Amino acid sequence: MKAIVLTSTDGTVDFIDVDDPTIKPGTVMVKLKAAGLNRRDYWITQGLYPGMHAPSILGSDGAGVVEEVGQGVEDSWLGREVIIYPGTGWGPSSKAQSEDFRILGMPDNGTFAEWIVVPAEQLVVKPEDLSIHEAATVPIAGLTAYRALFPQGRLQSGETVLITGIGGGVAVMILKLAAASGAKVLVTSSSPQKLERALSLGATAGANYKEENWTGALAEHGPIDLVIDGSAGVGFNDLLGLVRPGGRIVNYGGTAGPPEHYDIRRHFWKQIHVIGSTFGSPDDLVALMEMIELHSIRPEIDSVTPLSEGAEVIASMAKSPQFGKLVLEMP
Repeated sequence: MKAIVLTSTDGTVDFIDVDDPTIKPGTVMVKLKAAGLNRRDYWITQGLYPGMHAPSILGSDGAGVVEEVGQGVEDSWLGREVIIYPGTGWGPSSKAQSEDFRILGMPDNGTFAEWIVVPAEQLVVKPEDLSIHEAATVPIAGLTAYRALFPQGRLQSGETVLITGIGGGVAVMILKLAAASGAKVLVTSSSPQKLERALSLGATAGANYKEENWTGALAEHGPIDLVIDGSAGVGFNDLLGLVRPGGRIVNYGGTAGPPEHYDIRRHFWKQIHVIGSTFGSPDDLVALMEMIELHSIRPEIDSVTPLSEGAEVIASMAKSPQFGKLVLEMP
């Protein structure tokens, strides 16, 4: 079969022929139809992800049709359109993943391929309202968004939430989930076009963080109960200033690097809760799918590209031009 493979730990990737996967007891063979890209894929191709291992088929998110089931798996899975939960070894605690937790797409072979074999317990049935392309984008972006907002951020209807860096797949999903839950949503971006798109999807207001007094513009919309941030970097202290006393800041990434000269006095004086979050448990996926179906939430797709051009699409993420998710389509 054809696949996008990390062929060197320096980040080199190639679209090449690899052996078909082999089914085992308790597993299923999924004919992949679409796969969603994530920031993780980009960092791997830069040789900057922890635990680099080659060769590995890249890709964590995927959706397709079950073509074969192994011993011990119910035949009722055959022919079903499914979404793959991309993690293994979460562990018994809902509070955090175990030390054995891994994500598909390095070191375990992932979804940027024509077929994949995974344990049957990693499958959920695709909601009828979602296209196969939309379904392929749900797991990592959706789980990261859901966990940051609810289990970690404890968002309540009627609260005000600020989402930084709107445009990426996670941030856009956070916007849709927060709006569906009855929250007032504010956003930031350096792109006026992305701010306009966010307003069309349910945001109340937005601010360009490269403009002077952007924090003042957001403060006009009332106290901010919760901030969801995936960047950190030099702007993190601004978030400490924006959130109300006793409010919460949930961080799920550090694409802009660590915060500089962290304002610890503001942190403790305002009694701010700063909370880490990443990915989500299998139970989170069940809750997320229920919310998606209840509120008819549709993931935002930026583009759909053939699998053969996947390396170029991953490289394009360097400048983050997309709004929503990038999707690869299998032949």
